[in-house]
Amino acid sequence: MPGQVSDKSATRLLDLTGLKCPLPVLRTRRALRTLAQGERLEVHCTDPLAAIDIPHLIQQTGDRVEMLRRDEGGTVFLIEKIGSDTISD
Repeated sequence: MPGQVSDKSATRLLDLTGLKCPLPVLRTRRALRTLAQGERLEVHCTDPLAAIDIPHLIQQTGDRVEMLRRDEGGTVFLIEKIGSDTISD
């Protein structure tokens, strides 16, 4: 189900497949706010703009993209929570 977050030990899965801009970046931002430092978020997107928007968001939040994988099914990000989210909506 799109937008669903599930736990996988210290990595949470955020399935945003099928959602269009700006929803992937907005839901990623919201999910990052729920993480503690050191936790990871695995984000699955099919919107091509997410490959631009999510790295830009991560630059703003001070977190880190550990992995970015693109294939015909979409884009997968593995994001580590490092900073405190101080940007506004």
